[in-house]
Amino acid sequence: MSKLHTLYAMPHSLYSGRARSYLIKRGIPFRELSTGHESFKAEVLPRGQLPTIPTLLTADGEVIRDGAAIIEYFEASHAYPSYPAGTGQRLLSSLFDVIGTDGLLRPAMHYRWNFPEANLAFLHFHFLNSQRISATRGEKTGAMMDRMRHAASLFGVNERTREVVEALYLEFLDTLNAHFASLPYLFGGRPSIGDFGLLAPMYAHLGRDPYPSSLMQQRALAVQRWVERMNRRDSDTPEFFTGTEDYLPDDEVPETLLSVLRVVAEDFVPETLAAAATLNEWLAEHAPDAGAPAVGRLAGPHPSCEFQLRGRTIKALAQPHRFYLLQRFQDFYRALETEERGLADDLLARCGMAQVIGAKLSRRITRKGNLEVWE
Repeated sequence: MSKLHTLYAMPHSLYSGRARSYLIKRGIPFRELSTGHESFKAEVLPRGQLPTIPTLLTADGEVIRDGAAIIEYFEASHAYPSYPAGTGQRLLSSLFDVIGTDGLLRPAMHYRWNFPEANLAFLHFHFLNSQRISATRGEKTGAMMDRMRHAASLFGVNERTREVVEALYLEFLDTLNAHFASLPYLFGGRPSIGDFGLLAPMYAHLGRDPYPSSLMQQRALAVQRWVERMNRRDSDTPEFFTGTEDYLPDDEVPETLLSVLRVVAEDFVPETLAAAATLNEWLAEHAPDAGAPAVGRLAGPHPSCEFQLRGRTIKALAQPHRFYLLQRFQDFYRALETEERGLADDLLARCGMAQVIGAKLSRRITRKGNLEVWE
């Protein structure tokens, strides 16, 4: 019997859904425990550095904090099976990983916290049951939910911007639904790194919370089936009669997928450019030491950036984590040979994402001791 890993996660956690799906699809044996389990505080947290999820305790006793690091751990030891081999598919799969884990946080937070009539009881149940059993469990639950509700406002949704945020999400949902109506995964018959990244907001927030999940079921059934599919060990594709369990041949990138990216680009590109400029100013002013935390609460507060979206000004937190993930996408692009780079340039221009290649910070971010730190 294969060794069993332990994933510390929660059903309603955005980033947990990404790591859980990866372990399921890759056939990696694991059990799941919540952060309320005594072993998390006693055995895992001291080595994980931060009380965040997902955190993995490997069968050999190694602690790995953060979904990106968990996936990288297994991918690196198995020659990266979740990255398509073709230039176009691999490039865009890496981009979807960033879009899912960072670029869709605004609608994910909005549809979770700004519809309390439908969502509140559901959320309270899950937040309560993630807490350790104690006399102050209810009080701690309320405090945690209040913190998360406040954090949601930092992503730029308010009464002036709500309408445009919702309109853009619905367009994204419609175009994504058109894509999954013809293919079970982003690039064919098997999930890529982009599928796992995209699932992060589309499962825990947008695919499980009562209000947005009802919206998905009523408006985008093919997307809802993909969400289900991503949590099944088998391919779960009975509605696709002629499909194969492999990526599309000849590095094909369907037009339906480019349509999805064009919608996403409307706010992902200007926000990325604005966040890069803001964070570079912050880096020049503060000059953090090499090895100082770059992501998470140990890094301290970061500034907000402003950008325009369909005539509205969005003010959102400028997050270094976006650029930590973008580094892989940009590094892959820069390593391409001339002919391959031409293909990549054409794809990125066709989907409105060309400017993202140049949106980078003046300091790179790396991982050391389970923390993302400045180089």
